[in-house]
Amino acid sequence: MHEALFQPLTMGALHAKNRIFMAPLTRGRAADPMFVPNELMATYYRQRAGAGMIISEATGISREGLGWPSAPGIWSEEQTEAWKATTKAVHEEGGLIVMQLWHMGRLVHPYFLDGEPPSSASATQAPGEAHTPIGKQPYALAREMTHADIKRTIADYARAAENAKKAGFDGVQLHGANGYLVDQFLRDKTNLRTDEYGGSPERRTRFMREVLEALIDVWGADRVGIRLSPNGETQGCDDSDPPATFGAAARVCEELGLAFVELREPGPNGTFGQTDVPKQSPLIRQIYTGALILNSDYTAAEAEADITSGKCDAVSFGRPYISNPDLDKRIAVGAHWNPNKDVPKSWYFPIPQGYIDYPTLEEEQAAAAE
Repeated sequence: MHEALFQPLTMGALHAKNRIFMAPLTRGRAADPMFVPNELMATYYRQRAGAGMIISEATGISREGLGWPSAPGIWSEEQTEAWKATTKAVHEEGGLIVMQLWHMGRLVHPYFLDGEPPSSASATQAPGEAHTPIGKQPYALAREMTHADIKRTIADYARAAENAKKAGFDGVQLHGANGYLVDQFLRDKTNLRTDEYGGSPERRTRFMREVLEALIDVWGADRVGIRLSPNGETQGCDDSDPPATFGAAARVCEELGLAFVELREPGPNGTFGQTDVPKQSPLIRQIYTGALILNSDYTAAEAEADITSGKCDAVSFGRPYISNPDLDKRIAVGAHWNPNKDVPKSWYFPIPQGYIDYPTLEEEQAAAAE
């Protein structure tokens, strides 16, 4: 059953034991002190090391770029040392884990910046409200990044990549999706610049390209990937011509020889924004010849079909991995998938409940036999 899902996959220097990947999932457990990973997180990732590749939760590259309560960072020595427990745990279980590098751009609330405005491609303001430790607050008007800001931010990405290597990760993924900073540069509704970082789709990919080049300088292209969300509006970030924009982004990925590209293309019940727009994965598949990973709202049968047909090389599962730490084993034997209990309440609270207390199939069967 699902034979294609259990074939190994080589992506540059990364060797996945199966094609059932764990998508990045923000879980908000890096509390006390804030932004520093802990043993609770190491346990969580150890439990899920059966995935062909784990893509870590989004991890802040700098204080300036992180605006999510209790999300982890990778800019300090303390954070870097603390992440070692997680990579060690995953490797002890025979797993593969890459770190997703995150800058939230205009979605960082001034609460996290000592009252200063967030930075973005242009002076725009996201709709809606931000999650903060003092409750939901309206997003603020961002300031347009200067050339000095861009240079400094790229250096922050490079330092984060170096720290991820020190922490024992197997590679890195640039978060270029879901309306965060890289996406804000890519899309013409949030990038209003008239310099070399704005205008045509090719110019709007320049920031993404320069960040990727910095990551490649640290890791080599064969251990670097990116996540893109070539769908419609996402957290107020939108584009007038997605095929042109994401076609240009795919050409950058191809030219740089990235190890993998992951695309988030949600179904009708997806989060972050519109889902009723044409999918760009066929176009990107024509342009980018490396390993293509698709994500969002897949069943095992759908994943098997898309891999078998050549539409993609692997599928990353997000929410199913919250309540099914042994998802790969459940798929292998055709077992049921547990629903996400207390969702979304338990997604983001820095507690063990709803995080590391979901039973494996083996534990369920043992309990039923008692």
